[in-house]
This record gives sequence, C-alpha cells and structure tokens, in this order.
Amino acid sequence: MNEQASSGGVAYKQVGAEYFEKRGLKRYAKVWSLWALGVGAVISGHYSGWNFGLVNGLGSMLVAGLIIAAMYWGLIFSLAEMSPALPHTGAAYSFARSAMGPWGGMFTGLAESIEYVITPAVIVFFIGSYLQPIFGTAEEFQPVYWIGAYALFLLLNLYGVELSFRVSVFVTVGALAVLAIYWISAIPHFDLHRWALNIGAGPDGSPVELPQGGGDWFPFGWKGVLATLPFAVWLFLAIEQLPLAAEESADPKKDMPKGLILGMSTLMLSATLISFLNAGIGSDSGMHGAFTLKSSNWPLLDGFNVTFGAGAVAKLLALFATIGLIASFHTIIYAYGRQIYSLARAGYYLPFMSLTNARKVPHMALFAGTALGLVTMMILWFTQGAKRADVIGVILLNMAVFGAMISYAMQ
Repeated sequence: MNEQASSGGVAYKQVGAEYFEKRGLKRYAKVWSLWALGVGAVISGHYSGWNFGLVNGLGSMLVAGLIIAAMYWGLIFSLAEMSPALPHTGAAYSFARSAMGPWGGMFTGLAESIEYVITPAVIVFFIGSYLQPIFGTAEEFQPVYWIGAYALFLLLNLYGVELSFRVSVFVTVGALAVLAIYWISAIPHFDLHRWALNIGAGPDGSPVELPQGGGDWFPFGWKGVLATLPFAVWLFLAIEQLPLAAEESADPKKDMPKGLILGMSTLMLSATLISFLNAGIGSDSGMHGAFTLKSSNWPLLDGFNVTFGAGAVAKLLALFATIGLIASFHTIIYAYGRQIYSLARAGYYLPFMSLTNARKVPHMALFAGTALGLVTMMILWFTQGAKRADVIGVILLNMAVFGAMISYAMQ
C-alpha cells in the first residue's frame, strides 16, 4: 500500500486488487426486491412507535405526518437521482463524501450508523412487547426475546443476499396483509368523534381523557405538532436505506428509482389508514381509542382486541402482526451490515469490518452492528429500573430519529 497526502488533513491509502477481492458483493435485487427492502424497513413503524405521538392529539399527529411525508418525498426524489448516478453501497455517506469531501462523508456515515444500529433495537423491543402478552411471559423474559430475534435474523442475513431478499419480500407482503386484515376489521368499529378525539389538555397542561370524545384536533396547539414530529418520522424512517443495496442491484439506474417511488407510495397509503383506523376505535371496557394508544407498546394488538375480542383469535392475529416488526428488523439488519461495511471499506471504521465471507456477505459488519445494538439495549435494561418497560422504547426511538435527522440534514 502507498500512502498519499490529501487536502483537509486527510491521507488516502492506495490499495491493490486483492483488497477489493475480499470485499466484493453480489448483484441480485430487482424492482420488487428493492420495493420490499424499502417498505419492509419501515413497516414496523406502522405497528408500534408512531402512536406515542397521539399524546398531542390526532390533529397534531396528522399534520406532523404530512410535514414529515413532504420531507421524505423530497428525500426520495433526490435519492432516486443520486443512487443511479453514484451506485455505491455507502448511499448517503457516498453522496455526502462526493459533495463535501471526506469529513462530510464521515459525519453523515456516523449519523447513519446511529440510525441503522439503534432502529433494529427499537423494533426488537417492540417484538418482545408484542410477544409478552401473547405468551403470558414475565417482563424479565424480554431480553431472551431480544437475543433470540437478533441471533435468528443475523443467521438469515449471513446466509446470502438471495435469501435475505426473498425473506424481505415474504415478510413485507405478509406484514401488509396483516395490516389489511386490521383495516377491514376496524371500519365497522370506527368512531372519529368518540375515540380518535378523546384527548384534551388538563389544567396542568398534561393530556387527559375526554370520556365522551369530541375534543380538539390540536389540544396543545402548534407546540403539540412540533412535539409529535419525531413520532411521525417513525412512519417513514429507514426507506432511505434502499440505496445501500445499489451494489447488489441488478440494474440500479432502472430499478432503484422505481423501487423508491413505489415504496414511498405504499407507505403513504398505509400510514394514512393506520393513523385513522387504529386511533378511531375503542370500547367502554377495554382500549379507549387514542388515549390508550398514546402510551401503548402494542397498539395493533389493542386494536385487534377491539375488532375480534380479547381472545384466542386476537392473540393469533397479534402473533401474525409480529411479521411487520420482523420485516423491518430483518431489512435493517441488512442495512447496518452494508452501511458499516461501506464505511470500513473506505477506512473510516476498522478494516476487518469490511471483510465479506464466501457468500459475498459482509459478515464482520453484521456482527459489529448486532453487538452494538444488543449492548445498547442491555445498558438501558439495567439502568432504567422499574420504569424500563415504559421508557426503553421511547428512548431508543428518539436516539434513532436523532441519528436520522443529522444524516438527512447532511444529505
């Protein structure tokens, strides 16, 4: 290797062909594989997480959703142009580095690493939250669900890109099917006035339940809209990971723009339906619409308990509902593997993280991202005390959105 000085205090190393031979990827993905990767990465946000924004009222959630959707459409159209022009696995990091040099690439890449490592941690937390009431396990059993899920989907991603994309297509279609069952079942129970608008502002400024509904769309005004933005992001966060598959796309110039636009269109439809039909149902004896959902770790299970009754059928459907969480979990594990791999290959992270195995999978990057995600979760588990079940999901979600916002600003 020869070292060559560069501007900005950065030195580049010239490497030989053998360096890249150990770090090659395999082209496989076409339009529908890319669509599944994009939608699958996001769809868990339609199962859990977005609902925390209802604490500020349904109107705040909807306006925040429109603001964030407009931002994502702008991002999607930009990526649809940039990814065919620069079809690199680094995606946003590569775009930032091309425009702003190595330091711009570094800050964008670090922010993306935070987003892609923490987002699966959020999702696996919600997987455990869904499985706990379904199987009747104690709260202390949660880390077992986390470790089991990470181990299983790490193995699937290590096996090869063909299996990764096939699993992505299968679980994404399954996740949308479960949502469709819920939407259809919720329509007869929908009552916007009674259940979706049952949050008001109390004398001390905290949210209170309005037993008969009929509250304001914006009980906390524009301040409530601004406070809701991080949770609205959860309806679309991670679709921007799609260009990470550029080096594994069969024809990025043709397929990447189509995959991005089809994926965002699908998510817009799903986000609109879930926002209304999950918040707008309830019962006097169980889930009280938006007021209950604002703090629920399993909002879709709460919805199924209303539409099918709190029995075996609802639990079975809720078990199927974990497919949506699994879809995102699987696809974002894929994402952090490629993102860490790309930064390591360029010299930002330790070089061993960019090695690929015999199946042309960046296995060391996958191991590194998995370890970081699990360690972060365990730190929160052992430091948050009795309130951990209520706060871990929110803390992780805000960490993921924080990383995403920095990377979006750099992009």
